[in-house]
Amino acid sequence: MGEFQSWNEYGIFADFVKRKSRYVLDERSKEFLRVVQETSEKRQTNLPDGSLLWRAQLGHDWCTKAVPGFMQEDLGGLTEYPAPHPYVEQRMRPLVDRALEGRVNAKGIPCMYLAFDDKTAMSEVRPWIGSFVSLAQFTTSKNLNLVDSTIDWGYCTNYYTGCDEPDPAKREESVWSQINYAFSEPVTRSDGVADYAPTQVLAEVIRNAGYDGVIYESRLGEDGKNVAVFGLDCATFVSCALHRVDEVRFEFTPITKDCF
Repeated sequence: MGEFQSWNEYGIFADFVKRKSRYVLDERSKEFLRVVQETSEKRQTNLPDGSLLWRAQLGHDWCTKAVPGFMQEDLGGLTEYPAPHPYVEQRMRPLVDRALEGRVNAKGIPCMYLAFDDKTAMSEVRPWIGSFVSLAQFTTSKNLNLVDSTIDWGYCTNYYTGCDEPDPAKREESVWSQINYAFSEPVTRSDGVADYAPTQVLAEVIRNAGYDGVIYESRLGEDGKNVAVFGLDCATFVSCALHRVDEVRFEFTPITKDCF
């Protein structure tokens, strides 16, 4: 099995794809992707048929509700009123013929982003206080063969470049930790740099290797995990409910001294 040349091999690859060439790769990038595919076998996991997953969308539909008879006179004879309603199944699924840029999917190539718990799914859509979130339950419609990039989450990736490279096992742990971190980073849709391109290339390598998707940590939910599934027919819709956001909590850690 191949070995990564450096603990920072993902960073080197990402920089090349974002700033130098995206469709014609150099030999080092090709070797990196080959080793990613080989080492993904160690991170292979199975999600059984019928497993529960969650998917959220910011917003809601409307429905008409009847005003109780005893209230109609006080409301000037009003007999019905519009009320928020969760999205229907079709709206909770990705469009089959179009897609915006994502960490896993390129523009126009949809995949299904799901979470292993409800709070993580809702956090991933980055709602604001007072907004409504439609939250759907799905179950897997077949056994899914996935690459779990979270296995190496937490391994040290900050080796000093001036020191000797760590041993091959540590290099592999470091690279996959960075891959997991990259998949979990929220998309900012910057016009200047295609930050999503490296992970999209990785996702295509994983998909072409025969996997059904990739698991990665959530940077928005508390200790949650997400799974991006390549096949849009791999999950069966169960139900959808509407949630209102009552609180959004941020915590901040100073990393520099006051400059003022």
